[in-house]
Amino acid sequence: MPFPRRLLIPDEQLVLDLRPHPIALVMPAVVTIVGFVAATWLSAETDVADWLWWVLFLVVVVLYPVPKLIAWLTSNFAVTSDRVIHRQGFIAKRSMEIPLEAINDVRFEQGILDRIVGAGTLVISSASEFGRNSFDNIRNPEGVQKVIYEQGEANKKRMYQGSAGGQGSPPPPPTAPSATTELERLAKLRADGVLSEEEFQAQKAKILRQG
Repeated sequence: MPFPRRLLIPDEQLVLDLRPHPIALVMPAVVTIVGFVAATWLSAETDVADWLWWVLFLVVVVLYPVPKLIAWLTSNFAVTSDRVIHRQGFIAKRSMEIPLEAINDVRFEQGILDRIVGAGTLVISSASEFGRNSFDNIRNPEGVQKVIYEQGEANKKRMYQGSAGGQGSPPPPPTAPSATTELERLAKLRADGVLSEEEFQAQKAKILRQG
């Protein structure tokens, strides 16, 4: 589910729109497979009513794998020119936003398996009400960390120029990036591993349609 662009404020640009890494589904998949095998074996080898084991299997699936799958399908980690946004949920939604100017530190953590698959945990410390936040299963967390720093610096420059321009004439409105610039940026993100080939092609098609 892509990040809804209607939530962007005027002149705000969506820089990254990431889904959680598929590694988040490994444990739910393991639990489902083990539960299915166990229910099949128990229903064949025990004298207890067969339906009881399948009811227990369905309860386990509903309580763990299904919520994890829904969370994966409905999660977005977005970086814009002004904010870091995390949204999750289909019916009951949760959302948090951290202004770039409030971010004090961005770190990432990767275990051995995370490094192999290209995932990790991103840790953002900020002066906002949320304080320190950890975001699990982020694709290429090192590349995302770099993008957040770059957008934070660009945001500081815009705020400084706006403050200086306020003393005289108002600053000119920001110009939209050209299609060539946007395609170059997407290509770099793909090369860094932040965007998959599918995500790259989808965003490339949007830019070409808009152009």
